[in-house]
Amino acid sequence: MSELGRVLRLEARRTALLVAVPLLTAVGVVTAWLSLAHDVAYWDDSVAALVNAVRLLGPAAAGLSAWVAVRERRLDYLRDLTPRSPATAALLDMVLLAAAALVAYAGVTAVVAVDTLLRDQAGEPQLLGVVAGGVALVLHVVVGYLAGRAVPHLATAAVVVAATWAWAQLRVPGRSWWSLLPPAAFDRVELYTGLRGEVLAAQALWAAGLAAVLVLTYVWATTRRPWAVVPLAAALALTGMATVRLAESEGRAVGPVATGTTCSQWPITICVHPALSEALPGLMAATTPLAARLRGTPGEFTRVEQRPAGAPAVVSGGVAGIHLDDLSTGYEARAVTQIRNGLVNAQACAAPRRPAAGEYRAMVDAWLLGAEPPAISDARAARAFGAWTEQRRRVWLRANFAGYRRCALTPRAFR
Repeated sequence: MSELGRVLRLEARRTALLVAVPLLTAVGVVTAWLSLAHDVAYWDDSVAALVNAVRLLGPAAAGLSAWVAVRERRLDYLRDLTPRSPATAALLDMVLLAAAALVAYAGVTAVVAVDTLLRDQAGEPQLLGVVAGGVALVLHVVVGYLAGRAVPHLATAAVVVAATWAWAQLRVPGRSWWSLLPPAAFDRVELYTGLRGEVLAAQALWAAGLAAVLVLTYVWATTRRPWAVVPLAAALALTGMATVRLAESEGRAVGPVATGTTCSQWPITICVHPALSEALPGLMAATTPLAARLRGTPGEFTRVEQRPAGAPAVVSGGVAGIHLDDLSTGYEARAVTQIRNGLVNAQACAAPRRPAAGEYRAMVDAWLLGAEPPAISDARAARAFGAWTEQRRRVWLRANFAGYRRCALTPRAFR
């Protein structure tokens, strides 16, 4: 044990490890940061960004491991003079390289977690996703190191980087189950959806099983010890089982998740996804004037609810549905426009009976949204509507709402 401790301390002092940790950390942080949605924070999307970082971090770790393996292969003649097993030195190399990669991965994880915690985060962190990314990174280390041992040339490191990068990048997220093989390719996890735990567990098992297969195959080939066959068979079975699980998932790593809402109650009720609670004041200021102007009409609403993607955004029963994916500039105007669009008959307004009907609707829309009125061909109607008081316009809308909804307003409505 004392000899093993001395070897570990000597191996830990290698320059390669001192370079590996900051280099891999920097690569991972930049990649994860670019994948994050910085105007909204929820844990599933943060974990997906972290796993996506492994798609670039993994090839970098594999290339570094291959380079170390090529360099250390020159010292094999010295290691052969010791009583240790010929596989011991390589195993220690892989342990230290994997530890360095995981330290870098932990740094990237910390950056992503702090960034998420500093904002209105929602949901629960998927620890299985973090584990799956870490095991996939270890698999890259094993692949790179063993490739360097098998072909001890400096060009091997470049070939390993190119091959692992191609494996990570040449797959389209969500198109087939192949995209879920580590390092997994994830799209952005949308609101009201979440990562599926069973898929993440299968990914972690697949990467761990394949790494074990490669290591045990190397040990058996180096030592010719028959005992290595039993764990090798178990690792193969584990990898096969995980592959079947991923194939059965049909490429769906994300599924719907029941999520509560965060609401503001006055002067109207507005409810959004908890990750978008910062939007409540802006939405309240933008939608309250529209709600006041629609009071007393069939389009009246006293509640605004955020709906999942794909659900209809309509105004019905006093409730206005909106779709809000993020808090990028102009989200308030987009929400109000969606409510306005939900007031009208889309089919009738797509092809109005009279050409001027579209102009009249645009003029009324500008008032509802508090925008500048457009220039229309009927100057008389424009002057009349522009001269009316706010109260008279509201009374007029209650009387003519059916024509507005069907884009069937005529000049008579403004006289």
